[in-house]
This record gives sequence, structure tokens and C-alpha cells, in this order.
Amino acid sequence: MAKPRGQRVGLWLGLCCALATGPLTAAERVPDPQLRLALTQAVFDAQSFPNGGAASAWLTEMSKRLERRLPDPFYRTELLRLVHTEATRAQLEPELVLAVIQVESAFDRFAISNRGARGLMQVMPFWTDTIGRPDDDLFHPETNLRYGCAILRYYLDRSKGNLSNALARYNGSLGTFEYSDKVYLALRTGWQ
Repeated sequence: MAKPRGQRVGLWLGLCCALATGPLTAAERVPDPQLRLALTQAVFDAQSFPNGGAASAWLTEMSKRLERRLPDPFYRTELLRLVHTEATRAQLEPELVLAVIQVESAFDRFAISNRGARGLMQVMPFWTDTIGRPDDDLFHPETNLRYGCAILRYYLDRSKGNLSNALARYNGSLGTFEYSDKVYLALRTGWQ
């Protein structure tokens, strides 16, 4: 029997985050089979959610807030639409995803961390091979957002709804609050 979509996405997120915390041994790179399946299903799931009137209003408001960081109105609107779609798919608040992107990459879709994480949400590149999609481009906003949102959802589920712990897991800093505090600050001052 297939798992509900929320569980699949949650499992997918956990797998990604679990391996995004630094250099890993070969044993650590062997993913949990359930998480690997969830990640694979999330990436192959092309279903999109309709935005409707409320999303249109959201896009207009968020576009104003993002304008100084991303001056191109076409790219900005498309990115916001993708954030809304992928956050909704993973059952996350789009504003939270915007705060994570702000902290992770400052909206630089070509960002690369010192550990090799890539793109807007700083996803580790080994995930594309792990789920059998080696040609996925983590610098492509839609791909990066799909991976990143699934990872964050998984950690939120794994943390039983504790967002501070989920954010720390996402960043690989479980046990400290520095990263989650940065995301909360970005959320409060820019996206709520």
C-alpha cells in the first residue's frame, strides 16, 4: 500500500538532510530505503497545486518584498510561484521556505557552500545520484526547491512538528539554535 503523500515527502526530506551535514563515510551515504523511496516519489511527482486568488495576492505582496534582492520582475514572479507550489506540495508555509532561502543562499540560485551544497536551498549534490536522477540540475530553481522542501518536510515530521529542531537538522546543527534563530529572524522581518 502506498504511503500518504505527506509521509512520502517527509521521508524524502529526512534522507536529504541527514546527508547534507558534511563529508560522509560510505556507510553514511547508504540511505534509509523508505526515505530513498519517498525522495524518488517526490521528485517524480509532477502534480502542481492551483494558486487561486489568495496565491495571486500572496505573489503580489511577496514580489514587493523581494524586489530589492531580485530586480527582474519576470524571474522574481516565477521564483515566487515555484516557492509557493513546492512549499505547498511539501505542506510547508511558503514564507518559511523564503526565510530558509534567504539564510541559505541569499536568493543566489548558483550558490555553493563550502561543503558543496548547491542552489537556493543548498541541497547536497549526491542526492541526484542516490535517487537515480543524476542529470537533475540543483541550480535549476524548481529542482532545488523540490528537493529542499521535501528535505525540510521530512525533518519537520521527524522532529514531531518542532520547527526549531527541524531547521537545525536541515542545517546539520541539531543541538544548537543559531541557525533556527537566523531563519526565525528572516521570517519575522521579511516574510510574515
